[in-house]
Amino acid sequence: MSTRWRDFARRWAVFAGFLLLWQLLTVLADNPYFPSPTRIAEAAGRVWFSGPAAHLWVTDAVTHDLLPSLGKLLAGWLIAIAVGVPLGLALGRSPVLTDYVSTMFFFARSVPATLLVPVFLVMFHIGTRMELVTILWGTIWPILLNTIDGARSVDDVKIETARAFRIGGRRWIFGVVLPAALPKVFAGLRLALAIAIILMIVSELTGSDSGIGYRLINAQFGFELDVMWAWIVLVSVLGYVSNLLLTVAERRALAWHPGFRSEVLD
Repeated sequence: MSTRWRDFARRWAVFAGFLLLWQLLTVLADNPYFPSPTRIAEAAGRVWFSGPAAHLWVTDAVTHDLLPSLGKLLAGWLIAIAVGVPLGLALGRSPVLTDYVSTMFFFARSVPATLLVPVFLVMFHIGTRMELVTILWGTIWPILLNTIDGARSVDDVKIETARAFRIGGRRWIFGVVLPAALPKVFAGLRLALAIAIILMIVSELTGSDSGIGYRLINAQFGFELDVMWAWIVLVSVLGYVSNLLLTVAERRALAWHPGFRSEVLD
């Protein structure tokens, strides 16, 4: 067995041991606030997979709450990428312009998106727009600031080589600056994705009539604690899967990078 598969089996063995310990402790404690994994799994099956056969046993909780929440999460994150990466590349290669806007950026970044939810409610009212703006506000800063830092990290050898070969315009941005900035960009994407999941839930807790956060708060108020924990576990799974997919994309995009390649091989 290769080292990679041995490490994979070891990690999942530890996780299985954690689930067994969780099951044992919750059964012994018999506390209604902390249901066992088996009860949570039963609640998850009842909430998400007890629909009619014509709908592949999928319930409305999946089509009306889970999928729209994922759509808002992905849309907000992608908009933040579309705005933050180009702007960060431009600012990172323009120190003078960065000096002018840095104070404003750091002041704006210090305002948590959760604190602005009441403001966004007044401006955009309850609905998808408010939720998207909340996600966008929280996710754009790590992407923007990491991209600026990455664009600044182009070493002098590459700059002088590009000048010698008269590389400019798009070839300079996409052939020199962006590849040099990609490790920092992916660090920002990873952090922004974790923040986007949190803000997706928070934005749906206030006044929304659908979504994961809406279902979560309804289960809490209805004292359906096993259902509430099922949604909590689902959010954890979404975070793990999304991070795993981003890691795969990062490995493919940075396979050429010497430092990243050696880190993966180790």
